[in-house]
Amino acid sequence: MVFDPDEQAREVVRLVFDLFERWGTVNKVLQYLVRHQIRLGVRPHSGPNRGQLEWRRPSRTTLLNLLHHPTYAGAYCYGRRPIDPRRKRPGCPGSGRTRVAAEDCLVLLRDRCPAYISWDRYQANQRQIEANRARAESRGAIREGAALLGGLLVCGRCGYRMSAHYDGPDKRLHYLCEQRQVDYGGSLCQGLAGRGLDALVAQQVLEVLEPAALELSLAAAVDIEAERERLHRHWQQQLERASYEAERAARQYHAVEPENRLVARELERRWEAALQVQRHLQEDYHRFQSEQPRGLSLQDRDAIRALAAQIPELWEAETTSAADRKAIARHLIDRVVVAVRDDSEYVDVTIHWLGGMTSVHELSRPVGRYEQMRDYKELLGNILELHEQGWSVRQIAEQLNRAGWRPPRRRATFNAPMIRKLLSRSVRGGREADSTEARILLESDEWWFGALARQLDMPPATLHSWLRRGWVQARQLSGACGRWIVWADEDELDRLRRLRARPRSWSEDRPPRDLTTPKPHPGREREYKRDNAGR
Repeated sequence: MVFDPDEQAREVVRLVFDLFERWGTVNKVLQYLVRHQIRLGVRPHSGPNRGQLEWRRPSRTTLLNLLHHPTYAGAYCYGRRPIDPRRKRPGCPGSGRTRVAAEDCLVLLRDRCPAYISWDRYQANQRQIEANRARAESRGAIREGAALLGGLLVCGRCGYRMSAHYDGPDKRLHYLCEQRQVDYGGSLCQGLAGRGLDALVAQQVLEVLEPAALELSLAAAVDIEAERERLHRHWQQQLERASYEAERAARQYHAVEPENRLVARELERRWEAALQVQRHLQEDYHRFQSEQPRGLSLQDRDAIRALAAQIPELWEAETTSAADRKAIARHLIDRVVVAVRDDSEYVDVTIHWLGGMTSVHELSRPVGRYEQMRDYKELLGNILELHEQGWSVRQIAEQLNRAGWRPPRRRATFNAPMIRKLLSRSVRGGREADSTEARILLESDEWWFGALARQLDMPPATLHSWLRRGWVQARQLSGACGRWIVWADEDELDRLRRLRARPRSWSEDRPPRDLTTPKPHPGREREYKRDNAGR
């Protein structure tokens, strides 16, 4: 076994391996080859052109076969495509073939053939191809979505990889751990909005890149020059091949006898076709030269150094795609582990960098409800205290923003309507009977008006009637729309239930006095307001 004698064929094979090492995906390599009109040299094993070099358009299957074949790493193998009898189809002699790993071949002899790449690099390519598969245990290939941590994010509770989802008309990013739900039909393990987490990790990545800005600029300049030189060399090889084919066709045409017009016409047609191919290649090469000059000018080098000093601006630039940012992150980060603290707004983030280093961070995520905030009780207490001191809702919002408080969801600051809504929720009766703000305002044996009505299984209007008649003890909160809070211990609840269960009749004027006389509140009966109308 020897290398192909054609220089261009060898260069294209080396280019494929170099491109895969740079980008790590077959799709990227295929797009590059198609964009630059690079074809693959193939020598058929059968047919009329057996053993002759043919140039064919690249395909995903051909590139995968090239990357998987151990011969390019200098190893001789036999039994790489065994036949599985269970997969054979009747009438199809070539069916049932499978592909096994190089280590599972019947014969594998390393360092027996000329190698394009080393064996270690071959094994790294196989691991990368396997990691590109969309599986729960692998990262998966880099995709076009906006999620920076797609394939890198791991749940800190169950250890599964978290998936990226884009919800709503504006495609808001969310990371969800849904493996338990998918596999066992359970509930979601945890989830969080992705924008804040991506911003945190991006900031850490930029801080890591900042000390190496100059080295990155120099490496980028060298890489750009090497890539342009390789493309120029490939175009020159194509032009050289086209020139040879045109000269060969000319020699064949001039060698034929002029009287033999049957052969001369065909050879003339082939000569014209070769000249046309040569002319098109020259035009394409001139166009390529005008778009991408061979080397970098001094202005180009200065521009690269200037961009390296502005890495954050370059990261956020419109010309930098989401796939570019993901590729940079994957070159630095092994995985990111997140764990939400008790369904609160705080998230523990641990970044595992390639090389073994880890960094721990704390993130405040947007939550859907105030009750999910860890310091919600303290926040509500501050709002009520400022409100009792006569502060307006706008002043309260400004004070909270200066103190560093942040609301849930995606807002960064409080405003007056939000404070007004919180105050309204804290004093209105109904479902708030079991909420945190209710427990702040309610004292022992006190009930919100609506909650007590539900407890007694009676309409709120009837309880209001009892309040007007003085049959219950209640106090009213301050404010124009102050709500009523009713005091009722176990004895009072029993009395009110008996009053509610008493048979109602038009003939009876008034219930018994023991059912309508409330029990005195120990120590605070004077503070309760009563409406004596109708007594």
